[in-house]
Amino acid sequence: MAAPLKAVDGNADLQALMSDLASRARAAARVLALAPPEQKNRALEAMERAIRANAAAILAANAEDVAEARASGDATSAFIDRLTLTPARVEGMAEGIAIVRGITDPVGIVTESWQRPNGMTIERVRVPLGVVGVIFESRPNVAADAGVLCLKSGNAVILRGGSDSFRSCRAIHECLVQGLREAGLPEAAITLVPTRDRAAVGMMLSGLNGSIDVIVPRGGKSLVARVEQEARVPVFAHLEGVNHVYVDASADLAMAKEIVLNAKMRRTGVCGAAETLLVDRAAAGKALKPLVEMLLEAGCEVRGDDAVQGTDARVKPASEDDWDTEYLDAIIAAKVVDGVDGAIAHIQDHGSHHTDAIVSSDEAAARKFLSEVDSAIVLHNASTQFADGGEFGFGAEIGIATGRFHARGPVGAEQLTSFKYRVHGTGQTRP
Repeated sequence: MAAPLKAVDGNADLQALMSDLASRARAAARVLALAPPEQKNRALEAMERAIRANAAAILAANAEDVAEARASGDATSAFIDRLTLTPARVEGMAEGIAIVRGITDPVGIVTESWQRPNGMTIERVRVPLGVVGVIFESRPNVAADAGVLCLKSGNAVILRGGSDSFRSCRAIHECLVQGLREAGLPEAAITLVPTRDRAAVGMMLSGLNGSIDVIVPRGGKSLVARVEQEARVPVFAHLEGVNHVYVDASADLAMAKEIVLNAKMRRTGVCGAAETLLVDRAAAGKALKPLVEMLLEAGCEVRGDDAVQGTDARVKPASEDDWDTEYLDAIIAAKVVDGVDGAIAHIQDHGSHHTDAIVSSDEAAARKFLSEVDSAIVLHNASTQFADGGEFGFGAEIGIATGRFHARGPVGAEQLTSFKYRVHGTGQTRP
């Protein structure tokens, strides 16, 4: 199904390859910006069919990637989980495309309109960003999510997946290209960088001579650090998920146990997984021991402060680094804090502005937490694992933006647009 691995001999050849890809993507972006919603939806429908029809080939390619990762001896269980596709996850990709197809096309929507005293009418209208560069690691489904969201929002996209998911991404990409073909859209609208050469990342971060308008990184600390250091174009920052669940004194214990267990253990390797449990000192007497024992019995290592260590001999002492760590594994840091103010202060000092939750029956405490915790997603009485564009009704996401500019939280089709002003006059001139 997919072509052989692309060989690139030397930096000059890679530069020529990347420049050509960028030029084609820029031309495709001009076509997509004007493509009617019906044409884009035809492509999405064909992509959905292709994903389902080629599920066996996608899974076979993924099995090769997983086998190679296991053979390296360096892959953690969480990494393998992120890399692995299953029939259900492939079906989830197809269902996500169907949802994206069904959402309102954001391009051309007038978000605001007003008339000036001189009679001019001013409209603010959504427009595509242009060419989006997506650099991601391990999770091959990002290729589908990013491809279809960029298409829906009228953007071309250049995808650079991790070397570990190279075969999986090629198999998925072929399905996306098949959809573009069937709808008569340029195949370069969704481009996959056809090489594992890491130098391609640096070229994308440079903007490829102005061809890339925004970079979306999806990966670990090393990728984020490189993006922060080298990017010469705007970035939708997707930082690590040092996410917290705070159990308030008023929390229903049964609810708290369900939420904490799901937030930590449903999938430990996703960015929405909880990494720190905070328990109100006023609730510690009734809630702390049951919560800690539940996690330990579920196979989760608990690293705690003195109060948490006192509940069970199996709890390991937490170091200062633990409060700032995204484990992406069955490990959680746990701490007793002085009420909602103590929880907010801890999150302020150690959080990553990603996703944080409060479990509470006290509406005033919940309002305070939701108002004062400066994270892209804050939840009341719900698991942090809902930090996902699909769960928000977006169909898919490119990532969770943790910065404060333009897009924040799950980046869906609407967040991949900017705006321009259309001004309608009747001959007005400025005095």
